[in-house]
Amino acid sequence: MIRTLAAITLGAAVLAGCSTSPATPPASASGDAATTAPGTRAAALLFEDGFDEGALDRSKWNVEGPDFWVNDELQVYVDEPGVISFRDTMEGAEGGVLVLKPEWREGAEDSDRRKADFVSGRINSKGHFDFAYGRAEARIRMTDHVGVWPAWWLLGNGRWPDTGEIDILEYVGEKDWIGVAVHGPGYSGEEAPVKRYYFPEGEDVTGWHVYAVEWEPTEIRFYVDDAHYWTVTKPEIEQLGRWSYDNPKYLILNFAVGGVYPWKVNAITEPYYGLPQATVEAIQRGEPAMYVDWVRVWGEED
Repeated sequence: MIRTLAAITLGAAVLAGCSTSPATPPASASGDAATTAPGTRAAALLFEDGFDEGALDRSKWNVEGPDFWVNDELQVYVDEPGVISFRDTMEGAEGGVLVLKPEWREGAEDSDRRKADFVSGRINSKGHFDFAYGRAEARIRMTDHVGVWPAWWLLGNGRWPDTGEIDILEYVGEKDWIGVAVHGPGYSGEEAPVKRYYFPEGEDVTGWHVYAVEWEPTEIRFYVDDAHYWTVTKPEIEQLGRWSYDNPKYLILNFAVGGVYPWKVNAITEPYYGLPQATVEAIQRGEPAMYVDWVRVWGEED
């Protein structure tokens, strides 16, 4: 299902308005707030998953399999209940919780291509739901282990990076910050515009937070809870390459292990690229996990 939407204006007040009630549109996109801004239309809830059924809704999500491999990551993605599971309740959660958790599996892949001793989970909404323009948000709680690489992001339906990528949350195990980025032709990989968000004193990534992006035809805005901390504009991107955010994108949640981004931050090479022994042992004990309370996408209905 492809949603191609007209531009909508969503303000910073969105966070407070939609972090608790799935039936209530973001504050700045509903009611009088929408009618006071010229050209603005009320936002509708286009997609939601609260993970309350105790199983993955296959009408909304695909599970990616073992052939996918990028960024020198150490995991093999599998469709197994050990790496993609659910909790009926969890402290601080508003309902059911999706749990993405890597597992140690020596020799999970041992080929000419690579050697990988971990398995993990990666889900996407490709073919079920995508959208252009609006607000995508997820309430997530992260682990505290160096060298893991969980992420929440949007990807275009085409060859990478030509149809664009929006990284709403990337985390490599330093709990005081998360990273975001946009990728497109001429500004991908090492050349991508990136930004870090540092949590306020007394908070970190191991608490529940709403990670969101607001995407319009000429700019992309990033938020953690009620904090708007980065805006990328079309004129800025066009100094680097083509603006690749005028096409629908689908949703992705995944838990990678090790790889180039963790390594760039921690410079660890042993026992694995970007992954220290302490985190290996934590994975063997079943500790690191990415907890997702819910995912929602707001925008304009067709």
